[in-house]
Amino acid sequence: MSHPPITRRTFASTLALTAAAVAAPALRAQTKLEKPKLALAVGGKAAFYYLPLTISEQLGYFKAEGLDVEISDFAGGARALQALVGGSADIVSGAFEHTINMQSKNQFISEFVLMGRAPQIAIGVSTKTMPSYKSIGELRGKKIGVSAPGSSTNMIANLVLTRGGVKPTDVSFVGVGTGAGALAALRSGQIDVMSNTDPVMTMLEQKGEVKIISDTRTLKGTQDVFGGPMPAACLYTHADFMHKNPNTCQALANAIVRGLKWLQTAGPSDIIKTVPEAYLLGDRGLYLASFNKVREAIALDGVMPEEGPKTALKALASFEPSVKPEKIELAKTYTNEFARRAKDKYKA
Repeated sequence: MSHPPITRRTFASTLALTAAAVAAPALRAQTKLEKPKLALAVGGKAAFYYLPLTISEQLGYFKAEGLDVEISDFAGGARALQALVGGSADIVSGAFEHTINMQSKNQFISEFVLMGRAPQIAIGVSTKTMPSYKSIGELRGKKIGVSAPGSSTNMIANLVLTRGGVKPTDVSFVGVGTGAGALAALRSGQIDVMSNTDPVMTMLEQKGEVKIISDTRTLKGTQDVFGGPMPAACLYTHADFMHKNPNTCQALANAIVRGLKWLQTAGPSDIIKTVPEAYLLGDRGLYLASFNKVREAIALDGVMPEEGPKTALKALASFEPSVKPEKIELAKTYTNEFARRAKDKYKA
């Protein structure tokens, strides 16, 4: 029985099919998640600061990527970081500057998808306990409410105080969380000043309970305070975890970037329908007013702007003696590798 002659085209087709057959299992193996079940820590999940995380969770984007993410909510970002360091969390949804602070202590953690391009933190002086406030110097000896000591709300308060000639040690910082407890602390007179995120700050501002003295809820306000783009909420983890679990980190970045893309076109009613009722703090109108105020602070595509880490380092070094700019390797505090792939996948 004679066989048909093998032409160059037939040979090429056969070779291509064989290569595809060999590559298919390898491709599947490559995208297999190393750790599909994850523990993620966040500090104050109800705040708009972490809205992309909530959206990605509520719309099922983590599950769509094959992930089972257990989210633990802490009083502030510093506590969430402690969970990572202590080993009870694999990933943190928190402020970028923690990656710089930790490197100054010889612990390497890295950001891999950006959720906020402005800190969304405002500082307000109580109109009840300090009705005639005029300058930063008057804050000496006062109690300042922050989400948690060591968190980004604390960091921005330190920065504003230092620029106004007041040492952070000249005031008392009180952890009040980012929700109803924060509102109660200011209204009861337990604190004189509040450094916090929205919706808390807009609620206090609109009711005339605080006088805003520093505001990073907009890109312009952030530029005024920091002199450049200031990266904010992100997902970060140990550098070792990232190297051992690249497909898992990619899946997380995919879910967040998909959430960021959804947020670009979402209307107020879409947000209300998606977030848990408790996040509204009993006032839908003020919640939506808060969203409109911080909307531009939400990242568009998960990618870290090149100047962002430099701005963060400069800000931290201005009041944190342990942070020496010449000893910090910014390239090790973040990577755009995962966010760029996610951006390409979802056309964000």
